[in-house]
Amino acid sequence: MSHPLAPGSLEGKNVLVTGSSRGIGADTVRYFAAAGANVVINFRNKEARAVKLAEEIRATGGTALTVGADLTDADSVAGMAAQIREAYGSLDVLVLNASGGMESGMAEDYAMVLNRDAQVGVVDAMLPLLAVGSRIVFVTSHQAHFIHSTPTMPEYEPVARSKRAGEDALRARIEEFESAGVEFVVVSGDMIEGTITATLLERANPGAISARKEAAGRLFNVSEFAAEVARAAVEPIGADHTRYVGDVSDFGGN
Repeated sequence: MSHPLAPGSLEGKNVLVTGSSRGIGADTVRYFAAAGANVVINFRNKEARAVKLAEEIRATGGTALTVGADLTDADSVAGMAAQIREAYGSLDVLVLNASGGMESGMAEDYAMVLNRDAQVGVVDAMLPLLAVGSRIVFVTSHQAHFIHSTPTMPEYEPVARSKRAGEDALRARIEEFESAGVEFVVVSGDMIEGTITATLLERANPGAISARKEAAGRLFNVSEFAAEVARAAVEPIGADHTRYVGDVSDFGGN
């Protein structure tokens, strides 16, 4: 895959990407590592994949730390922060990539707990590590970002509303972040081909992803969207603190 960041451009920088043992998170980590960053690969239960990714990065001369943590458990998140502090001392980029809510067997409020409460909890735990000039990147979907004005698939609506609630909770703290010298940006994209969410949506609503692809003209794949997330960590932030990936005209955006 082509690299969106210049080689060596993040030399000496420390980056945490939540939910990064696979998918968008894993490719985002690869891009950061290729640019010279010391990366933290966070996983909940995919340790083998996280270890394999770390070994891949180290084999090319990079630095990677794997940390297992359940983001809905405050003690687990605190433990992750402690491991990062011990290994790297501080953070320059925090990418809030991990999300969910469509998994089977979870409590009714799981989407809100993970996509709102846990996101705030991770930020609270990592703020003491975030250096002046650092950046928080919140990853979301157009379906969630525009949920207040544009309906989405019924199967995805609870997740969309919970992710928008998480975004709103963090946007409400932008002034606090800025006073601490921490930047904040939201990366919003359409459905991404090849993700777990897309797979679960297609299973619940056969034809949903192909219909969305037809309406949009094209959907980004995992590596393409991950490249945009990586760029969002370093490129200038717009006045509305939002980076849109792909067309948003179907959602009432400009």
